[in-house]
Amino acid sequence: MESTRTIVVYLYPGMTALDAIGPYEILRGLPGAVVQFVARQRGPVTVDSTFLRLQADLSCDEVTRADILVVPGGNAPAQMRNPDTLAWLRCLYPTTRWTLSVCTGSLILAAAGILTGGEAATHWSARETLRQFGITPSQARVVRRGNILTAAGVSAGIDAALTLAALECGQETAELMQLFIEYAPQPPFTAGTPETAGPGIVARAEAFLRRDAAP
Repeated sequence: MESTRTIVVYLYPGMTALDAIGPYEILRGLPGAVVQFVARQRGPVTVDSTFLRLQADLSCDEVTRADILVVPGGNAPAQMRNPDTLAWLRCLYPTTRWTLSVCTGSLILAAAGILTGGEAATHWSARETLRQFGITPSQARVVRRGNILTAAGVSAGIDAALTLAALECGQETAELMQLFIEYAPQPPFTAGTPETAGPGIVARAEAFLRRDAAP
């Protein structure tokens, strides 16, 4: 009989939807996968756009273990200041085989004391914040440190999930998942990183992020 793999995806207000759904589309296809969408309370969770809601079927109090934990980015500062969230992550992490953060989710892991030292990936706009935790921000899309995988911004969560799928079930399974979702990116522009976007685009993006973060 095939053993199950419990995959816990943490949802919180202001999170970025693709940070969770991108990895979900890969990890749900792993043999024996059981996906649990979990939030502080059961019910709909409004993402950062405010147009979309994702459904949490379980509360954090109901979930005490996970084989794979996914922590998305988005409104990370609020989660970094939430003692209940940080305590739950600290309790859950030792039960996991793999923990995956996407975008600024790595900041939440750092605030919880799960991610310490070394290198890690995060959204390009949060690299200096990550450095404040004594972690060296990497320009790589995916960084593995032991059983923790950190991904850069949003779309890199798919790369990280494929990497995790290969580690957990072998490269052939990961390639099968990649084929299922026809993941063969050919972006029309080269503006995907601040290193390639050009100073004008970066300045506009930074201004937008500052405005978005303003109270």
